[in-house]
Amino acid sequence: MSLGLSVGLLSGLAFAVEPALMTVEEAAKLGEDFGVIVGDVDEETKRELKLERAQGVAVFEVIGNSRADYAGIKVRSVIKEIDKIEIKNMLDFGKAIKHRMKECNFTVGTYEPADSGDPVGWGVNFHFVGCRRE
Repeated sequence: MSLGLSVGLLSGLAFAVEPALMTVEEAAKLGEDFGVIVGDVDEETKRELKLERAQGVAVFEVIGNSRADYAGIKVRSVIKEIDKIEIKNMLDFGKAIKHRMKECNFTVGTYEPADSGDPVGWGVNFHFVGCRRE
């Protein structure tokens, strides 16, 4: 491969790659745009929700009539993936939701508390997020 072709390929890739910079505040704002108030699963949240690991994004509030609300995402659930992209923290969440919110359809995988009286406990659920309703 010639040097000219290599440089051409690399410059083309630079335009295709989105900057990776994301702050927790930006991720939180994107979450609100989606319809959830979220935060990292910290040690306190891990204990409260009886999780094995402090990983994922905890849903503290679901905003009514939002895409998240229509998809059935629940308070006290933990977002673990968005369109098969693992979510370990707020920065992962922000990057994934920013990209997916531009799409009409995507899925959100959550761990959710079971209904009271259910002996099984937590369960995995996948939520289909459709187009924005106006």
